[in-house]
Amino acid sequence: MRRSRSRTAVRTSGALVLALAATACDSGGNGGSAGGGGSDELTVWLTIDARESWPGLITATNKRFAERYPGVRVDVQYQQWTSKNQKIDAALAGRDVPDVVEMGNSETTNYIINGAFSPIDEQKFDHSKDWLPALADACRLNGKTYCVPYYAGARVGIYRTDLLREIGVAKPPSTYPELLSVLDKMKARFGRTDKNFSAFHMPGRYWNAAMAYVKDAGGEMAVQQDGRWRGALSSPESLKGLAEWKKLLDTYYTGDRSKDNSDEPGVVGQGKTGMFYGNTWEANAAADPKAGGNPAMKGKFATFPFPGPSGKLLPPFLGGSTLAVPVKSRSQDMAREWIRLFTDRESQRTLIKAETLPNNTVQLRDVPADGINGAAAISATRGWVTPLAPGWGAVEKSNVLPEMLQAIATDKKSVEQAAKDADRAIDAVINDN
Repeated sequence: MRRSRSRTAVRTSGALVLALAATACDSGGNGGSAGGGGSDELTVWLTIDARESWPGLITATNKRFAERYPGVRVDVQYQQWTSKNQKIDAALAGRDVPDVVEMGNSETTNYIINGAFSPIDEQKFDHSKDWLPALADACRLNGKTYCVPYYAGARVGIYRTDLLREIGVAKPPSTYPELLSVLDKMKARFGRTDKNFSAFHMPGRYWNAAMAYVKDAGGEMAVQQDGRWRGALSSPESLKGLAEWKKLLDTYYTGDRSKDNSDEPGVVGQGKTGMFYGNTWEANAAADPKAGGNPAMKGKFATFPFPGPSGKLLPPFLGGSTLAVPVKSRSQDMAREWIRLFTDRESQRTLIKAETLPNNTVQLRDVPADGINGAAAISATRGWVTPLAPGWGAVEKSNVLPEMLQAIATDKKSVEQAAKDADRAIDAVINDN
């Protein structure tokens, strides 16, 4: 199923960056010759999402690009998310580099800090003043911009329409008290006869969801002070959010607390879940056997903007992609022009039709309110991304957040102790690059 991967940053090695910096001056700067194949070729690395979900956009962009650069062949190569960064690292360490690369928005910071990408002029790109902050902020450093937002995705509430009707609720909740009331009714009605029924599906290691509660309470995963980053999960605000998340889990979830959300469509497709928090595509995936879902659930899930305890919408982790030009590309001008076309307002309209969120707040209004992404378009304005710290990739790689949450969810540690331990683990690696 498309866009099902998590945004896990991969740490760039210091040796690779030194090699990149040492040879960057030989890359040809902003010249017009094409890297990776000669002056008549532009090499573009995109993930498989583009090929699977909006192949027409690739064709249209290449056609428009050819009008400005006739005779230049655009070689689009599709990468898997699981191996993409390893291949990028290897390419950047050599001389045969792609001219355009796609990055997850939480992956870009360390590459930018280490000089992997060439700067771009925001003013040359459509809606640059309106780019979604969770995408745009990941592209910026010290007053310069090094990548262009591509598309986004936001988590929402997903509920069983048939079960809501059975408990006499006509529409999904719009406030947190309404949400808890609906969950209480589903628990009382369906949990009484089925001990495996979860009014709300919330696995213990589901860090994107738990951190949304931290954000809603005004907390942070990490903060920067005096030029250095440190963990902030043990702050009063973060502890409040974690406690609220734990309460939700304790009250409404009956499943395995040591699991994450990677198999969410398959689990909720079993028919023993009233509501869950996830990506919009999971509403359909729950009924898609190719994604582990159950065909019997077809048409029984719908989405809604998920309210938070603060009285505002729960701030969702805003997953998404950006596009960058490696500093060693020999075709930087052409690469920027291809990116400009691929992300302009016309291209964003194509992405909206492909059930994907655009890269800017203006065109969020063009997302059909009654479509699968209507709720996500509303929630996206509250979106956030992981801390833009040099060592955040190492934090994710070491599973600090899932392990903290599992300890809390299984009552092995108090919220306070687990958060303090997580902060110490974050402090140990977050400033490394």
